[in-house]
Amino acid sequence: MTKLKVGSVAPDFEAKNYLGQTITLKEFKEKNQPIVLYFYPKDNSPVCTKESCEFRDKYQKFIEAGAEVIGVSSDGEDSHKSFVSKYSLPFTLLTDKHSKLAKLYGVNGILLPGRKTFIIDKHGIIAGIHDGLLSSTSHIEESLKIIEKLKSQI
Repeated sequence: MTKLKVGSVAPDFEAKNYLGQTITLKEFKEKNQPIVLYFYPKDNSPVCTKESCEFRDKYQKFIEAGAEVIGVSSDGEDSHKSFVSKYSLPFTLLTDKHSKLAKLYGVNGILLPGRKTFIIDKHGIIAGIHDGLLSSTSHIEESLKIIEKLKSQI
């Protein structure tokens, strides 16, 4: 897989969320809705919890800007259900047990699965990428700025 960069076409994906529903990039493109697709290593780990709660706290701003937030990790449906419930996460989490989605998007870590965020516009083009295993929240505000910029380009 070629390394994805800003301006690349986002690879289409299909994955189950924590409720067992199939989610695809295509459905968001059909709705002309941008998404923030964030990959994180593990439910309930301190850094990942901080990151997910920061997305939760800013979620309404993403919605107001017309975007959806989607989290992805290799944890299973039961772990995601518990994580969503425990922290009142308002967005969906996708299960990527065999790292198929992570590989598709070039997300890999050395000792842990990678932490990477992709901002994908309504046409399925990557508008922003943030890569940082230990940076749990700095990219969230940056992602929101990119989403708001995309909204103003409508």
